[in-house]
Amino acid sequence: MRAQLGARWAGLSGAQSDATLYALSAIFALGLGVTSREPAQWHWGYLAAPTYLVGALAALVLARRRLSRPLVARMVLLSIVILGAVALPLSLEARWRHLDPGAAYAQPEVSVIERSGQLLFRGQDPYRTYVHDGHVVDALKGLPTYESFFPYFPLMGVFGLPSAETHKGAGLTDARIVMSLMTMLVSALALGLLRTSRETKVRIVQVLLALPTGALFLATGGDDMPILALMLLGVAGLQRRSNYVAGVSLGLAAAMKLTAWPVAAGALLVARTNEGRSGARRIALIVAGIVLVTVTPFAAKDPGAFVSNVFAFPLGLAGVHSPAASPLPGHILTTIWAPLGHVLAPLALAVMGYFGWRSVRAHWPLTLSRMLGLLALAFSVMILSASATRIGYLIYPLNLALWSRAVVSAPVREPVLV
Repeated sequence: MRAQLGARWAGLSGAQSDATLYALSAIFALGLGVTSREPAQWHWGYLAAPTYLVGALAALVLARRRLSRPLVARMVLLSIVILGAVALPLSLEARWRHLDPGAAYAQPEVSVIERSGQLLFRGQDPYRTYVHDGHVVDALKGLPTYESFFPYFPLMGVFGLPSAETHKGAGLTDARIVMSLMTMLVSALALGLLRTSRETKVRIVQVLLALPTGALFLATGGDDMPILALMLLGVAGLQRRSNYVAGVSLGLAAAMKLTAWPVAAGALLVARTNEGRSGARRIALIVAGIVLVTVTPFAAKDPGAFVSNVFAFPLGLAGVHSPAASPLPGHILTTIWAPLGHVLAPLALAVMGYFGWRSVRAHWPLTLSRMLGLLALAFSVMILSASATRIGYLIYPLNLALWSRAVVSAPVREPVLV
């Protein structure tokens, strides 16, 4: 069955596959609008569904016509879908949130990032709430306890800096807008550097920005999207053997969120110089330098609060209820027997580490494509086994798997960057 579906998908033209993806996206968006209890999500669903439906119908029309430049037509349609599924819902929700600050027109992480940006703007520590002896200390009054934590590295707070003047921005300083702009700009740079077919680049943009795998997150939350864009830029740098580009992009991503660390570590295994030697040292120095410079001042000030926010809370080890607890296997098992919450993630990490090490040894020297494929598998296992994680994190292995296929047959040429 899987082989038949794969063969059928491979037999579709570009426009036909676009029509399929946009039609499925329309169904998903409408379903989310009907079923979601999160205002930001169901607003997005109702706003994006018509765009996806129009996109599917337009793609079907394109598939039936003999066009001299079909890829250009697909790219134009893709741009329209991004406008309707990302720009329109995002601008409306940001405006509504500005007019009615008490309404939930954004995911909780948006307010968390904006508050951290305001604290950084005033020269204060964003890691104010922490867990000590099982008790939450200095939780923000009037808000759910989980919104008091800042589960990122300090650099993520830069997206909240413009909100220090939110009352003058008419919603334009919403952190989602800042993150979306950075995501699109960095993605455009990465795609310009990435050596793969234009058809594959269209698919990457669809998954990263246009389909619900990207549009939903850009419009409602968005904190993972700049990380993915920087990771893609890092992949492009690794492919071109431009270790400075790879190091800086992955270093910035790693200085924002833990989810970038596996890719930064994987880069050390596949980085090569122009002469074919390992480029791990340069990348390691750049990544470590960026992370240490941005993290050390905050970690040194209050190590306990830093660890409680950045590590314990997002891993579900702080004893605080989190809305990120999606009904995935790890969460379900932890609900049945709470002690499993402290065992599943380390056990999954150990198992993946062992089999990953064996795979690396068997296929050394490791290629960029295989490294991305291994990370896609590792991400999937860790997300499914974590006691408190969002189902939305599956966009990481999805993108990594797509990038793995994108670089597998790319031509090798001399790099133009250093």
